[in-house]
Amino acid sequence: MQTQLHPLTLASAGTARQLRSLHFGRCETGRKTYIQASLHADEVPPMLVAQALRERLAALEAAGLIGGEIVLVPMANPIGLSQEMQGVLCGRFDMATGINFNRNYRHLTAELIPLLEPLLGADETENRRLIRSTCLALLATRPAAQTPTETERLKQVLQTLAMDADIVLDLHCDNQAVMHVYTGTPLAEAARPLARLLGAQALLLSLASGDDPFDETVARIWWELAAHFGPQRPVPLACFAATVELRGELQVEPEMADQDARALLEFLRQSGHIEGNAETDLAALTPLCEATPLEGVEPVTAPHNGILVFCKAPGDMVSAGEAVAEVIDPLTDRRSMLCATVSGRLFARVSRRYASAGMRVCKVAGAQAFRSGKLLSL
Repeated sequence: MQTQLHPLTLASAGTARQLRSLHFGRCETGRKTYIQASLHADEVPPMLVAQALRERLAALEAAGLIGGEIVLVPMANPIGLSQEMQGVLCGRFDMATGINFNRNYRHLTAELIPLLEPLLGADETENRRLIRSTCLALLATRPAAQTPTETERLKQVLQTLAMDADIVLDLHCDNQAVMHVYTGTPLAEAARPLARLLGAQALLLSLASGDDPFDETVARIWWELAAHFGPQRPVPLACFAATVELRGELQVEPEMADQDARALLEFLRQSGHIEGNAETDLAALTPLCEATPLEGVEPVTAPHNGILVFCKAPGDMVSAGEAVAEVIDPLTDRRSMLCATVSGRLFARVSRRYASAGMRVCKVAGAQAFRSGKLLSL
């Protein structure tokens, strides 16, 4: 294992932070996996899974079973981990700007197309190499007069570490949730083994979810460039990227973390990034969900302030018109039942039990697309 430290821009006088990446295996083979944990720094379960991964990857490396390179960032957001206010860790949004740490990554397609026009040819393998090298060159540059903020530098480092990877796994968790996975629609077939191994109860697909989250900006370029250049200059789907939501934020349990780490490593083994025979028969695993469009997810919202009382738990199936929660206003005694308008699985809900008007309180994965625009929560 090799450790690399990546210094971040100084946030203020007398302060300095750095990002740590762990590198296993051999980079000269050209095969690469990238895994990061807790980009939202107040999501702790991914960090525990990363610890289990670190131990297992070290053993696999010692046994000579990592044929390519596996990069693990066990704590992806040192900035967010420093944002503690009166005993509450506020790691989802950058306090300097209010922007979500998993939004506004640099989407490169428009910049890539004019640079690649004179370069790409009929050789798909060479085109992949050219696209990756051009991506890395773009990420390394910025206007000379522009000094990146600490958060911008963090995003640049993370995106650069992942940009030339074949597999990118971004480990998160929700407030209260069952295991679920987000990925690009063209990657649905590749995502099904991952969802099955993890026991995911929702697999959510979109071409573009809005606001450029991390995983999309390393994967989306490939299907967009393929559509632009066409079959005469073939562009492969060279990066499988997914956001893995490791249940709820309070499920910080060593046994569960070890189970999740084993599932992730089995996915890498069955993808050819770890050597050795498969340890799990995928055909013997019953899938817990079908892939559904992110545009089919209904965020159920509270119509007014009040006490939030759920009558459905994460993992429950819900029928259209069925109540999932009730909001009770203690000032006016107004009571409102919150009903889903789509049928599907309630896969996540908030941990707060007092709702404000308009607050999203839970999410139901429906099978039919009906939303558009920005599909993710704040």
